[in-house]
Amino acid sequence: MLREIKIMASPPEKDIHKFLGNLNLRGNSVGLSVDNTLWANTVLASGTAIGCVIYTGIETRQALNTSRAGTKTGLLELEINNLSKILCTCVFLLSVGLVALNGFGPTWYIDILRFLILFSTIIPVSLRVNLDMGKSVYAYQIEHDMSIPETIVRTSTIPEDLGRIEYLLTDKTGTLTQNDMEMKRIHIGTVSYAGDAMDEVAQYVSGEAAGPRSRREIGTRVKDIVTTLAICHSVTPSYEDGKIEYQAASPDEIAIVKWTATVGLSLFKRDRTSMTLIHQSTNASLDYEILYVFPFNSDNKRMGIIIRDKAKEEIWFMQKGADVVMAPIVQTNDWLEEETGNMAREGLRTLVVGRKRLPLTLYDTFVAKYAEASSSMVNRDAQCAKVVSDYLEHDLELLGLTGVEDRLQKDMKPSLELLRNAGIKIWMLTGDKVETARCVAVSSKLVARGQYIQTVTKVRTREVAFEHIDFLRQKPDSCLLIDGESLSLFLTHFKEEFVTVAVKLPAVIACRCTPQQKADVAILIKEATKKRVCCIGDGGNDVSMIQAADVGVGIVGKEGKQASLAADFSITQFCHLTKLLVWHGRNSYKRSAKLAQVFAIS
Repeated sequence: MLREIKIMASPPEKDIHKFLGNLNLRGNSVGLSVDNTLWANTVLASGTAIGCVIYTGIETRQALNTSRAGTKTGLLELEINNLSKILCTCVFLLSVGLVALNGFGPTWYIDILRFLILFSTIIPVSLRVNLDMGKSVYAYQIEHDMSIPETIVRTSTIPEDLGRIEYLLTDKTGTLTQNDMEMKRIHIGTVSYAGDAMDEVAQYVSGEAAGPRSRREIGTRVKDIVTTLAICHSVTPSYEDGKIEYQAASPDEIAIVKWTATVGLSLFKRDRTSMTLIHQSTNASLDYEILYVFPFNSDNKRMGIIIRDKAKEEIWFMQKGADVVMAPIVQTNDWLEEETGNMAREGLRTLVVGRKRLPLTLYDTFVAKYAEASSSMVNRDAQCAKVVSDYLEHDLELLGLTGVEDRLQKDMKPSLELLRNAGIKIWMLTGDKVETARCVAVSSKLVARGQYIQTVTKVRTREVAFEHIDFLRQKPDSCLLIDGESLSLFLTHFKEEFVTVAVKLPAVIACRCTPQQKADVAILIKEATKKRVCCIGDGGNDVSMIQAADVGVGIVGKEGKQASLAADFSITQFCHLTKLLVWHGRNSYKRSAKLAQVFAIS
């Protein structure tokens, strides 16, 4: 049977968020997307999988987004090298000049050599040896500083550059945040639940709450949104040593599924075609057939699922997403915009939740149209999105609004404030979506409260790009939030103009960035400003950026040690970076500078 399978795929490209292909088996064609691909280090939660290798070697996404590591040299060492070259030139010219004054005799070249030997003490050769010894001492002091435990110095050539950093480029997830989400608030239109009030949600789900009609109506609405949240996701449970673990592409989905379990509705089993929930108060199982899943991406900003309730034989379309895209999809209401703003000001990641029951005739029509669109090799995503929009995404029942908190790293806010006060400009480069990046930037105080954020997304024309550049020129005190697609356009057509404006802004947030784009931004800032750039990250997708920086710092975190092993300095928490830069970096630079002056005087 495997010999009868034919796969047609798009050419190799750097974009890690897209894959386009068709699988043909005995005349039947099925569209393939990025959801049909397996990433490196993928964990198979249950069952088995049969795969086909499409790209190999240098054609893989990882290889195309990987840059070669180069040798890093400190700025102080480069300056000393230049001074040494000048002194060598002066010694040579002085030797030739003295021989010329005495007249070039038959052994003039020997006379020049004698003068070169006599004046060789002018060239501070021993300075280089002493500087290298000093750098070894600096590395020892950094690694044995008890206030930043487990810090590792992987290079002894650039400790002085730690004290000369002017631009800090940082990843978000796992670097500024702990990548540990927690459900904080749920709002159903008339009532908001948070903290201890979550116990009341559990009572509604278990059916224990009773009372007047209004209370029963609220209980019904709470049950509906909890059930929808327990179904509408991409989470897969796995069991190891009697403990349940969750696997998902997004950690906020895991946080929501864990929360639904705490209030009485837990995810027990899931595969590609079915899902089982357990009602903890009655220990009854709820079985659903998964018909279609519409994953979250940077364009649609929402995630949907079509399921069949096996007990009631009902087909439901459930969807959750950002308020800006869900507002026109759900039914008219007067509270969504206000409550979304309230949660955003608390630094919470918000999701609007809605659902709609699908009649069988409407579902059959959708299946036929969607199958036709998903097999197209031209504008497939646009055609599929149009079918979903036309047949599903309208007049959804608005169930409620959720607020999830991504916990910041320890001492994040004072660390960023200290670095800003030290004159360091901070850029946040992340592969996450726009709304998430905005929330983290506000909650971490990377963007000051009340500071204007110029949002640049989906810019595809030069005219619109130039308008944004002109606006930022007139408002140099505003922050810039830009997505990867727009950033690519700016770097292609307006590289010099964009960089000239961006490096003067107090903060820049770039989201939906590929690993190569992160490295390109670091190189661009270095070339445009001639200043020292430090890059910090915790995952394999940050390796290219770390290697491209003047100083690369890796954090040992949940994503492994790839960034730590590729970096010049390895730390365990972001807050340790402040001690590394403003204390050890400053001291290393001052001591090396004084050492160079002592040798120059002597």
